[in-house]
Amino acid sequence: MKEISNSELVVLQQLWQQSPLTSSEVVDALEQSHDMHEKTVKTLLNRLVKKQAVSFEKQGRVYHYSPLIAEQDYTVKESLSFVERMFAGKLTPLVAGFAQKNKLSAEDVAELQTLLDDWQKEQK
Repeated sequence: MKEISNSELVVLQQLWQQSPLTSSEVVDALEQSHDMHEKTVKTLLNRLVKKQAVSFEKQGRVYHYSPLIAEQDYTVKESLSFVERMFAGKLTPLVAGFAQKNKLSAEDVAELQTLLDDWQKEQK
């Protein structure tokens, strides 16, 4: 998977919320939420098509865009890449940093504990 820029990610996130969408629908949504101009959005859509992150289907004179990358797959890939770059692949310093700065809520801790418990059960 080729690298997705932050601006391209905004377009992809719109398509993950709802698709297929026409370029006009993407433009309308992003003009309101991110103050992006029509030409910028269309350029980003074309880049995503070239990167094979988005597909399109032409219906008459209108193009309908859909993501080719699943949101969860992208999130996992980017999370692993981040942890590798910033923490040499170790997750503990990341979580410890959040814990030390009181950025983990009780709900976060409970979810992490459930994940760890499930992982331990699978390892047996």
